[in-house]
Amino acid sequence: MSVLLETSYGDVVIDLFDHVAPRACLNFIKLCKIKYYNDCEFFRVEKGFVAQTGDPKNDGSGGVSVFEKCQPQGASFISPEISLHLSHSRRGTVSMTTSAADADAAKAHGSQFFITLADDLTYLDGVHTIIGRVEEGLSVLDKLAETEVNDNFKPYRVIRIRHTIILHDPYEDPPGFPQDCPSPEPLQTVPEDRLASDEELDDDANDEERARRLKELQAEREARSRAEVLEMIGDIGDADMKPPENVLFICKLNPVTEADDLEIIFSRFGECKADVLHDSETGDSLCYGFVEFESKEHCERAYFKMDSAVIDDRRVLVDFSQSVSRLWNATRRRRRSMAHNTMYTQRQPPLLAQAPKQFGSLGPNQAREADKQTVIQDDREKSPVQHIAKKRRRLRSRFENAT
Repeated sequence: MSVLLETSYGDVVIDLFDHVAPRACLNFIKLCKIKYYNDCEFFRVEKGFVAQTGDPKNDGSGGVSVFEKCQPQGASFISPEISLHLSHSRRGTVSMTTSAADADAAKAHGSQFFITLADDLTYLDGVHTIIGRVEEGLSVLDKLAETEVNDNFKPYRVIRIRHTIILHDPYEDPPGFPQDCPSPEPLQTVPEDRLASDEELDDDANDEERARRLKELQAEREARSRAEVLEMIGDIGDADMKPPENVLFICKLNPVTEADDLEIIFSRFGECKADVLHDSETGDSLCYGFVEFESKEHCERAYFKMDSAVIDDRRVLVDFSQSVSRLWNATRRRRRSMAHNTMYTQRQPPLLAQAPKQFGSLGPNQAREADKQTVIQDDREKSPVQHIAKKRRRLRSRFENAT
């Protein structure tokens, strides 16, 4: 159960502890679903303490629960769900703030929440309901901690939540939950604030240049958000994974052109290795391939010289590679190896020395046979690689027969 917050300083992914504070987490994730947090500012930021937001009034006096937004209206505030198993000991802990909007609700939660900016804030335990923890985007917390604030800890620069994206929601909508919840339009007083911070826009630029820059920033942030989602669901190894800068992609090749031919042609720009892709069934060339150089400079020189060049009576197209398949394959192999090693080392089959205790008064031969059957059963249930278990059983059987 997780939510992605798009803020003025970057994206933050929060994993929610729905098994510990189910009602508070339901309230938080459903508020995100109706876009209640869009345009909410971080109205209080204290370095070494917390960054507080979630109030549409942006002053700490507003904010209600999602149940008030349902039809018929429910309670404006929910009761705390304090857990003894969670603590504010780690930076990035997300907790609901007790409301000050109503004296009767002084110990209840509405929509406001805070994110801790330092470790060991354990004196907050038992007062606020912990609902989650920041797992991605800790650099955003560093920028929040360093922002300039006034005497009331309000940042001089507007820092707001631009948008919320629900990555996983196991809860059903409460009765009367509003279904049509479009994202609000940017505030007319600061129409560009939701798209860029003051540092990213040039005040001296004309309106056309600013509009172009805003569109570029929006596209970059959308691409970043999609990459982080793909990383979380396991489709890519890292959101920051980039194509190698020393590899060229070549297409529209002649079917007779082979990898050795490309190596001979491109080796004049520097040491390189080439590969032409072929159909796995027929073996026919797919008419495209890759050339990998030892340095980025050689790759750039080859691109400028060989783009639109004629190779084997074909005018080829050359561009920098956009593929990360090799990096992703290496990441998958490394993860599989680590998972296999971890699971393999955790296996603890019973020893023959323990057979008398485990199998009572069985004789040595009977205990050995029972021990062998137990190991085989453990292999079937625990072994991550079945063929290894089979191989171990065969070797054990031959050894015992020989003896």
